[in-house]
Amino acid sequence: MKLNELHDNPGATKRRKRIGRGPGSGMGKTGGRGLKGQKSRSGVAIKGFEGGQMPIYQRLPKRGFTKPNRKKFAVVNLGLIQKFVDAGKLDAKSAITEDALLDAGLVRRKLDGVRVLAKGEVTGKLNIEVTGASKSAVEAVEKAGGSLTVTTAQAAE
Repeated sequence: MKLNELHDNPGATKRRKRIGRGPGSGMGKTGGRGLKGQKSRSGVAIKGFEGGQMPIYQRLPKRGFTKPNRKKFAVVNLGLIQKFVDAGKLDAKSAITEDALLDAGLVRRKLDGVRVLAKGEVTGKLNIEVTGASKSAVEAVEKAGGSLTVTTAQAAE
């Protein structure tokens, strides 16, 4: 095979339709816009416009509330922590802190802290210190013979 013999599979690429390039192109004259009317003209933006009537997105009531000071936690599952310990990226003998999780690449950034959830199995004895943890995660770690301590006032939910 030579470089000049390389080609894509038949039908893999499709030429783009060039609009407004004469009657022979099949997309000439009006360029696929039909005849007259607002949508055939340039500079038209009528996505949610209902002809002067109050648009439906304004007629419907607004619901909900976004808490401005809510905390955002980096979430880690127990199964992943165990997987990293088995791979040797985390040291099970010393305490597994948020910084250790960060250095191992298990968490990209701490945000307002790290929260441990109970998805996955814990086989070894782990000593974990994090900002938050679910009740089931705490139970799972203690059942395996380890300890999961929540460091700040954010108690186990």
